[in-house]
Amino acid sequence: MIGMKSIVMAAGLAMIGTGALQAAPQAAPVVTVTKPETAAPGAPAAAQPTDPMLAVDGAPAMAIDPAIGQPVPGRITLQPQVTKTGRQAAWFHNALLMPVITVISLFVLALLGLVIVKFRRAANPVASKTSHNTILEVAWTGIPVLILLGLALPSIGLLQAQYKPAPKNAVVLKAIGNQWYWSYEYPGNGGFSITSNMLKEASEVGKGERARTAIDGPRLLATDNRVVLPVGVPVRLITTSNDVIHSWEIPAFWIKLDAIPGRLNETSFTIEKEGVYFGVCSELCGARHGYMPITVQAVKPAVFAAWVKAKGGTMPGNGAAAAPVAATPAAVATGEPTAIGNAAAAALPAEAPVPGASPVAANASAGN
Repeated sequence: MIGMKSIVMAAGLAMIGTGALQAAPQAAPVVTVTKPETAAPGAPAAAQPTDPMLAVDGAPAMAIDPAIGQPVPGRITLQPQVTKTGRQAAWFHNALLMPVITVISLFVLALLGLVIVKFRRAANPVASKTSHNTILEVAWTGIPVLILLGLALPSIGLLQAQYKPAPKNAVVLKAIGNQWYWSYEYPGNGGFSITSNMLKEASEVGKGERARTAIDGPRLLATDNRVVLPVGVPVRLITTSNDVIHSWEIPAFWIKLDAIPGRLNETSFTIEKEGVYFGVCSELCGARHGYMPITVQAVKPAVFAAWVKAKGGTMPGNGAAAAPVAATPAAVATGEPTAIGNAAAAALPAEAPVPGASPVAANASAGN
């Protein structure tokens, strides 16, 4: 009996072992890799990822200049400007506003000091009975008026430059604010779109998420997908929102344009220097307002064309029609079509315009 039990147990163990071997996955085959220095003469070299379109976020590979396009520790002035309007605004701030404010502040401080010393009780025990001084009253009225007029002339020119309509060859970028990320459309380049989210730190990412690295940009400013725009080509920026009011701001461009639900705001600019530029949503929009940054990468027009093609878009002039922009509820008309198919009408949905709505860009100034 004992011998029979032993035989049955042995047979059972053998069957279990055979089933386990059959169920186990096969090991991956071993691949022999030939080192480049030992490869046979004439053998094809291994493919290298040299295509700039193979960057992690789909944008061309580009080194980030830590002194341009982002905050710099210890810097107390404006960021270096890379647009014509930005350079004009920086000159107005540095050459006019700051000197005038400094002189006025020192003058008022000197007057306060004079009053404290000359008209104190010990030096002037009997108060003056003078009630009017014509020369003084004319001076303190006329001089501020002249100062304001001197500041108004360049200020009006700067305001006009910020609202200048984009030319017909402009690249149209539509920025759409969401809680809490940005999405972008290129209506004149086939209508393709990208979504841009902030990259988290290595200690914050979840499973399957990519953490920020040094090549992506500064903390709280780097995004997983960059907006790519050409250098030297006018850009027509259109902003709107899907939920609450946001604001699209790039300090190095001197651009701050509100994104308002049901409205299209518009401005234009031309980037003069290649590089990576960072910005933020500058309108309080909810709990994660501080976590929807903006990253713009300015490249040469040829590189921009290659990036558009890699994204499945088209360049104007190749016979392909531009795709319409996704519908924005209750949006309003903003202008006439442009030569490259970047029509404001094409960027609008089929809904009827809101009566009385203004098509002029709101809050385009970087100082408001």
